[in-house]
Amino acid sequence: MSITLAARASVVALAVALAPQSPVLASDRDVAEAPGDTADAEAEQQPETVIIVSARRREESSQDVPIALSVVDVTTLDNTGSFNVSRLTQLQPSLQFYSSNPRNSAINIRGLGAPFGLTNDGIEQGVGIYIDDVFVGRVAVATLDFLDIAQVETLREPQGTLYGKNTTAGAINITAKEPSFDFEGRAEVTAGNLEFRQAKASVSGPLSDTLAVRFGVATTDRRGTIFNVATGTHVNELNNLGLRGSLLWKPSDSLKVTLAGDYNRQNPECCAQIYARYGSTQRPANRQFPALSAAFGYAPPSLDAFDRVTDVDAELSAKSILGGASLKLEWDVGPGTLTSVSAWRFWDWTPSNDRDFTGLPITLKVNNPSQQEQFTQEVRYAGSLGERIDFVAGVFGFYQTIDTQGIQEQGPAASRWLLNPTSALANNPAVLNGLVANNDIGFKNTSVAAFGQLSWKVTDALTIQPGIRINYDKKTGSYNSVVTGTASNGTRQLVTFNGPFANDPWIVAQRGVLAPQFFEPEFSDWNLSYDLTLAYRVSDDVRAYATYAKTFKTGGINLSGVPNDAAGNPLLAAGAVAPEKVDHFEVGLKTQFWDRRATLNLAGFWTEIGDYQATVNNGQLGVLRGYLANAGKVRVRGIEADFSVRPSDRFNAYVSGAYTDHEYVRFVDAPCPPELAGGATVTGTQVPGAPGVPGALSPANCDISGQWLPGISNWAFSYGFEYNEPVSIFGVDGFAYAGFDGNYRSKFSSNPSRSIYTDISGYALSNFRLGYRTDDGLNLFAWVRNAFDVDYFEQLAANTGGNTGLIAGQPGDPRTYGLTIASSF
Repeated sequence: MSITLAARASVVALAVALAPQSPVLASDRDVAEAPGDTADAEAEQQPETVIIVSARRREESSQDVPIALSVVDVTTLDNTGSFNVSRLTQLQPSLQFYSSNPRNSAINIRGLGAPFGLTNDGIEQGVGIYIDDVFVGRVAVATLDFLDIAQVETLREPQGTLYGKNTTAGAINITAKEPSFDFEGRAEVTAGNLEFRQAKASVSGPLSDTLAVRFGVATTDRRGTIFNVATGTHVNELNNLGLRGSLLWKPSDSLKVTLAGDYNRQNPECCAQIYARYGSTQRPANRQFPALSAAFGYAPPSLDAFDRVTDVDAELSAKSILGGASLKLEWDVGPGTLTSVSAWRFWDWTPSNDRDFTGLPITLKVNNPSQQEQFTQEVRYAGSLGERIDFVAGVFGFYQTIDTQGIQEQGPAASRWLLNPTSALANNPAVLNGLVANNDIGFKNTSVAAFGQLSWKVTDALTIQPGIRINYDKKTGSYNSVVTGTASNGTRQLVTFNGPFANDPWIVAQRGVLAPQFFEPEFSDWNLSYDLTLAYRVSDDVRAYATYAKTFKTGGINLSGVPNDAAGNPLLAAGAVAPEKVDHFEVGLKTQFWDRRATLNLAGFWTEIGDYQATVNNGQLGVLRGYLANAGKVRVRGIEADFSVRPSDRFNAYVSGAYTDHEYVRFVDAPCPPELAGGATVTGTQVPGAPGVPGALSPANCDISGQWLPGISNWAFSYGFEYNEPVSIFGVDGFAYAGFDGNYRSKFSSNPSRSIYTDISGYALSNFRLGYRTDDGLNLFAWVRNAFDVDYFEQLAANTGGNTGLIAGQPGDPRTYGLTIASSF
């Protein structure tokens, strides 16, 4: 399909390349009839090959442009049930998404993007998310349903010299459907097991010769996949509602203005992580999960996570309201197009969690409700100077505020669970019962940038493409944790490090679990980034490219607390983290053959990051959150191969694979894995003997240089096919079709420091569909996902509830199936 320059220049601007990774990705649409004798004949025979628009003000095939990009259209998303980013990962091997709830979500591309673990508001993602050219500062938007969209693009290398916010690992660009001057509409209804219900509808049409409107709505509900025996309810459910409207004013062919707004609400009973396994630590046996559970006469409702039961006793909620408005102006003036995008967005987060992961009243609340607002402004100009030079230049501004009101409250079981059982205090529930930390957290983030990229066609075959960006970032924040508890005389007191009760043994014990803290971190810095791409046209159907990018991810500040020194003062040096420094190399080859019925694309990449922003664990006993620090250096390198074939109109198939080698090149003071937690502390000394042996010495920090990065599989594949056959039903011509989509990923680590307890075994998922569709818009199909009911974990979490050896897990979805009917006009 043809896409206008104005609609797409912000994403691709100069050159975007494709490594196809889904059944109807861009390269599949490039497969068409054999080329004719002239360019005009070729265009007539391949009306759907043009899917990318560059800053050269002309439409290009995705095979012509030299940056790795995957494009998935709405038909593929609907047919495969990929209604959010999490589902999209099953179509794209190089894309990873992890989410224990909307706030604690991370998107990585080629294993890079965000540190693995609980979210820290003071840093940014390395993967940008854009909705109609608007950068979204909170990754929670990735958990929402795709709403009335045209397609989703995934850029798989550093971005920043073409548009918007600087990103070090890539970007996901979600393009919504534009208002149409022809009346059109679409409706879709799905029902399935687990009480799955989903409905989507959109309508668009003209209000006048120059004004058009569009409105879309989507709802998704599903019963939870985990049964809570404590409450008699199913948890980890889906409950989503999305609304989107847009108004297009087009007074002339050279000017159009689009006003858009959206509102999204999630309100599920979610999100529980449940007992997965026990892994012994270096702590004394009476401080590990089996002995502590026995002391309470407690046992999890099941020791098999795939029985999908829990008994968590705290309220669960993951209410999220997200929305905003944008105004986009596109004006063809002079030798190019001037684009302005102004936007405001908000996110209100109201959670309730059970962070001890058991049915015991250890931690009653660990909730961090927050409110975020952001304002963005981008202005860019893209055009051509003669036949051989294309350019884009722009400025970008971003301002964000976040206000968080956190609370952590301990319950009557906390004393026995968290304090040393040899102490009399451990046997007195009153010591920690009602211990409360109220956290007031504020954050302001300002970023401004100027960027540009030039494309010089030196010869008909060789193009040189340099780009540059200058960026200023400033972050300021405040963290104020006020802790109150009961002193030994029974009075309610502030748990301070000095004052009349500072040496009260109850207060001392409480400080070891929740410590008061106040600090005001800040960060500011200028950064310069640049890239250079050489593209060479070997023949009409073979393209080669090579890219080097020197970029960065801005520094950040810690807003989840930092360690205290011996005097109880926060370590201010840990309040900020330095920017990541990225060196990225990539080479690629794009080929088509068999009269362009087949496409094979290859890419090799090598990325090194200095001062990698990693999550480390606070050593305080009861602290459930980590903080950020800079690892010395990490490296990710690999090869991607993508093959698609369409031998006829009846059949198409694809297979995509990625091999990724990844490691901490240097991280000498990393947090130790859970099997080394506890015991006597010898700073900087490695543990003698085998991990997990009680009584062995454990270091305060571990050298994990050479170990895996978390969340990355060495091998990942996506593959599938679809076959159709013309049929006529009740005199209506259509196509019966059968499709299959599968994916596989090998073993990966689910802990910042690799642990013998938190590796997740490799798994393969298989999805099938069988249906009937007509040319006039009717589509009816049955589907089954995870058809073979494979048991697999999405995440495993260690260091839960005081380092007792409890490993909590998040099981992936079981087999689901259902029926979808859709109609469009």
